[in-house]
Amino acid sequence: MNKLVTGDGRTHIQSSLMRESLQDRRVTRKTDNSSDFHILPDAVLVGIGGQSIFDRGRDALLPLVDEIRALRGQHKMMLGVGGGTRVRHTISVALDLGLPIGGIAQLVGAMEELNAVLLNALLAKDGFIGMPRDHFWELPLYLDVGMVPIVISIPPYHLWEPPPERGNLPAHGSDFGLFQLAEVLAMKQLVFVKDEDGLYTKDPKHDRDATLIPEITLEELLASPPPTTILDRMLFDAWKHARNIERIDIVNGLVPGRLTRALAGDNAGTVITKARPADTPAGAPQGGAA
Repeated sequence: MNKLVTGDGRTHIQSSLMRESLQDRRVTRKTDNSSDFHILPDAVLVGIGGQSIFDRGRDALLPLVDEIRALRGQHKMMLGVGGGTRVRHTISVALDLGLPIGGIAQLVGAMEELNAVLLNALLAKDGFIGMPRDHFWELPLYLDVGMVPIVISIPPYHLWEPPPERGNLPAHGSDFGLFQLAEVLAMKQLVFVKDEDGLYTKDPKHDRDATLIPEITLEELLASPPPTTILDRMLFDAWKHARNIERIDIVNGLVPGRLTRALAGDNAGTVITKARPADTPAGAPQGGAA
């Protein structure tokens, strides 16, 4: 039975935080730990770019769909989709109408839902299913029966999207949303499927002397970031403080077999790694799939 504590005019259930402000930095330091409970440590998350893949139509999407279909039985997998150019058109209209940042964030998610429906239509007969955000905790059940959930990528801030430092565009994009999802669930692998071979020293679409970066650590990337990156910069900033994701792959979805190689553990494009803290050994107790 919990012990009740009195004496300051209030009654508390005894705990280390019972009289503390959760905004106190000393208190937040006391809540730190070296690892989280891992909900889906045996699952992989594959993010499919909206502009990179969907906007290119059948020539880009259908071969990738065939590859994903073949991978279904080999991996416990989840798919995330971006919205593509349709998102930019919608944001342009929203800005012209003067919508607030929270309203714009809601519209972005709605545009991604369309690509989720398209992908699900192509894969439904093979055991894939669209998963609404409010079914999030059913995810382990889908995976355990062999189904592959398809979700939108944008993080569900919606009306609670924080104001950006500059302009009136949502700062938390699709890449960041997928990273959040993989981090919360402690998935074993996060793969971004784009239309480039990976991360480059410069923008390969505009600079002929751009060089592919096959491997890099998060520390190296933050210390000397390229002028432009294929992933949201917000992702890298959040990864500094994350606990679970140790590796992110970027592969070219226009080249058949790249995704298959990445899920097999090969470097099929760019691999970004984050070193595990020295006091947290691999295989530390973190639970199993919920």
